[in-house]
Amino acid sequence: MEVSQNNNFPLKIEDLPSEEAEHLMKYFTGELTGFVRVGPKGYFLPHKYKQEAANIYNMPLRPTDIFVASYPRSGTTWTQELVWMVANDLDYETSDKIPLTERYPFLEFSVYVHPIMKERFKAENSHSARNLELLEIVTQPATEQLARAASPRFVKTHLPMSLLPPNLLNTGRVVYVARDPRDVAVSFYHLNRLIRTQGYLGDFKTYWKFFIKDLHHWTPYFEHLKEAWEQRHHPHMLFLFYEELSKDLPAAVRRVAKFLGKNFTDEEVSKLCSHLSIENFKNNKSVNYDVMKELGILIPGEQAFIRKGKAGGWRDYFDEEMTQQAQQWIDEHLRDTDLRFPHLDHI
Repeated sequence: MEVSQNNNFPLKIEDLPSEEAEHLMKYFTGELTGFVRVGPKGYFLPHKYKQEAANIYNMPLRPTDIFVASYPRSGTTWTQELVWMVANDLDYETSDKIPLTERYPFLEFSVYVHPIMKERFKAENSHSARNLELLEIVTQPATEQLARAASPRFVKTHLPMSLLPPNLLNTGRVVYVARDPRDVAVSFYHLNRLIRTQGYLGDFKTYWKFFIKDLHHWTPYFEHLKEAWEQRHHPHMLFLFYEELSKDLPAAVRRVAKFLGKNFTDEEVSKLCSHLSIENFKNNKSVNYDVMKELGILIPGEQAFIRKGKAGGWRDYFDEEMTQQAQQWIDEHLRDTDLRFPHLDHI
């Protein structure tokens, strides 16, 4: 097993044993080299992360930077649009005109585009110079894009706090959103089948086993949340729950507005909530990752990037054994923390 470490990145990066990696690559067909575990918590990432680890960790920050961070499928897109709209004084015109993918570079997305997959995408888009240009933009390391971007910069990431620049909270601001892991797993399972950079081929039960055994991208899930939760009182950190947004969106809008030093009338809050309502959101081309469909990275003709947006939908996917297993797993990981999901108050 190869272990690497360099002077610009203080954490160890270990290759997953080849036999284990080969087994996983039969299910996750978008990865063709292998996987790594990073740092003492063993965050699970594609092999290509080695190339970008130090660049991300040491990226120069600006005081106006706003990061929206989460474990995937926790309400990230919803929170991105909410934060951008609040920070930009409810600029609906620009929001409609410029896709969310352009307004928020995805910090580590390039490490998920395997070189062989990129060549496939290039071949498939060879008929269009515009598509090839878009593909280069989408797959370029975000640290390079951000270095040229005007301020204020908005950044999307699914990396845990420990893999982000260590001075992030003392320089920029972070809005972190968390969600019940059972709903996360269902939503991420669907996206993994839809997005070819992951290309998941198995059933949900197998996927769930990978998820809770930390054999899936960006896991371990609870360590990811706990790192942000422990920083929730920092003046530059706002910690939100997806369930809060679902239950009382106006209250969440006001929390974000207060965090970003903005003040809106009830009418303005109401209009923004309408813009962010799940029905409007599902039909909003600007946030639905249409460019990814156009490039063939998201399978065309399949479901929308924005799914049902409901809390508790996991019950449609879990049998009794999985339900009990999930409860034990949640109980075990919440034992040493005061982190609680808003609707899990029985724990």
